Amino acid sequence: MKRREAMDKKNDQSMEDVMNGLNDRLKFSWVTYVLLFVLYFVTTIFLTIVSDNNSTFNVFGNPIPLRTLAGVFSSLSNICIIFWVLFYKKTGFITSMIILGIQFPLLLRKIFVLHVYSSIPGVFTNIFTIVAAIIIYYNDVRLSKYQQGIRKQAVTDRLTGLPNRFACYEMMEELTKKKEEFALVMIDLNNFREINDSMGFNVGNEVLKAVAERWRKLANSSETGTRDIVARQSGDEFILVVREYLDDSDVLQTIRCYERVLEEKLTIDECDYYLAASFGYAEFPLDADNVETLFTYANTAMYEIKKINGSNHIMHFTKELLREEHTLEMERKLRAALENSTIYFNLQPQYNMDHKLRGFEALARMRDESGQIVSPGEFIPVAEKIGIIDKVDSMVFVKSAELFGRLLKETGADITLSLNASVKHLMKSDFMDELKGLLDTYEIPAGNLEVEITESIMLDSADKALACINRIKEMGIKIAIDDFGTGYSSLSYLSKVPADLLKIDKSFIDEMNKSDASKKYVAAIVSMGQIMNMEVISEGVEDDSQIETLREIGCDYIQGFIWGRPLPAEEAEKLVKGL
Repeated sequence: MKRREAMDKKNDQSMEDVMNGLNDRLKFSWVTYVLLFVLYFVTTIFLTIVSDNNSTFNVFGNPIPLRTLAGVFSSLSNICIIFWVLFYKKTGFITSMIILGIQFPLLLRKIFVLHVYSSIPGVFTNIFTIVAAIIIYYNDVRLSKYQQGIRKQAVTDRLTGLPNRFACYEMMEELTKKKEEFALVMIDLNNFREINDSMGFNVGNEVLKAVAERWRKLANSSETGTRDIVARQSGDEFILVVREYLDDSDVLQTIRCYERVLEEKLTIDECDYYLAASFGYAEFPLDADNVETLFTYANTAMYEIKKINGSNHIMHFTKELLREEHTLEMERKLRAALENSTIYFNLQPQYNMDHKLRGFEALARMRDESGQIVSPGEFIPVAEKIGIIDKVDSMVFVKSAELFGRLLKETGADITLSLNASVKHLMKSDFMDELKGLLDTYEIPAGNLEVEITESIMLDSADKALACINRIKEMGIKIAIDDFGTGYSSLSYLSKVPADLLKIDKSFIDEMNKSDASKKYVAAIVSMGQIMNMEVISEGVEDDSQIETLREIGCDYIQGFIWGRPLPAEEAEKLVKGL
């Protein structure tokens, strides 16, 4: 939806307006005001009636003059005056003074014109009531100013002058009561601790005040097209509340405005600083129906985007971010997939530098009950965490080996099937029997099968791991070391591993052509692998320049999107049969 280019009205609720609104928590309705008004005039009328009445009434047989009730009604009317001043502050005080002021001429007329001297006590009563009302009012004014000062300290961040979390919480509570839509954005300055550590806390505080002032000006303007309030949570964390937006794209654009202002050069004591922040947000009532949960969700999104540490610094909360709930749901899906055999595989081709097919790496894939594909980045970490990764491995082993054995018989191709084995799977006592079963059942020559292991296997039990690897080699199966350089990387252990293939992780290939040092690092890994009698394959190759560099430094094989994305079984079969 098209974003509003301008707003008809300015952002008329500034930070000060928010805090002032929070000071007015106790309000008496106009109904009470009118009731006091009515009560006052009723008592005044009765006071007038009984004051000049010589009648009597009996109480327990005793005659009592009616005018003795004048004191009762006078007291009631004065109580109404006092209540006005107490409850309605300036409005009540002015009302009281006007009414009492009107009464004086009437009382004086009675005394000096009509010679009704019984009205003399009423004059003094009115004088005393005026004095009491003035004392109460001005004392209340002093007390209110003091309370406002205390309240302002309670809801204001001392360093930046912005509202604090408490003020923001109170304001959002009011918005939820009104059922008004708004977005809560939690903001954390990236790497701010480095400024404190290197430049000192005084400079850090100046940076925080400068950031707060930038955001305050932006919030008080109409530049974002939304109605915004900025507050400080604590430390280097801030809060942004976005209101009066049309849809999620409006919220995103508003956040980007704050991000853009933050990233402008900041100069403190002749030193330039370039800041960035992580923004996580959740919306009421879309994501949560109360303020406490909204804070939790916005924080969850903020910490998630901060952890990712990518080029995008903004994340909207989704239910998937709730890790525990997500893990439980993913575990349920995983167990259902294993039971229903909806774990399947893709095959990613591997080539030598002359673009000749070396073989395939079998990659685990999964569908849930509804047939939707679940990302490996979601289900594999959960499978590892709950201890069923070996069952996932085994299902991929069987299904991919069945296809591969048939392809070898039908085509006679000399290609390799590479299978990923988790540490838990490799260490199982029946792992060797499982591999032997694959070779025998699907008639795969041992030399055409490869088991990929990671360097982390050496962390669990180096001796046991080496014993397993040696037994695999004795069967004639190849060994590949996966993701080299990202794990343990101990040359003393690697030199003992009888591996056939060393796989360079994609992260190194991505950086390879960005600097001469990165290129030399990859070249060193290739050289080291070949010195240890291993062939070397680079993962994640995605452009021609990377191929040329790898060819130049003597890499043996490549695996990546440029020559082959992960293929479903049917496509992989066509590729082999087309050789």
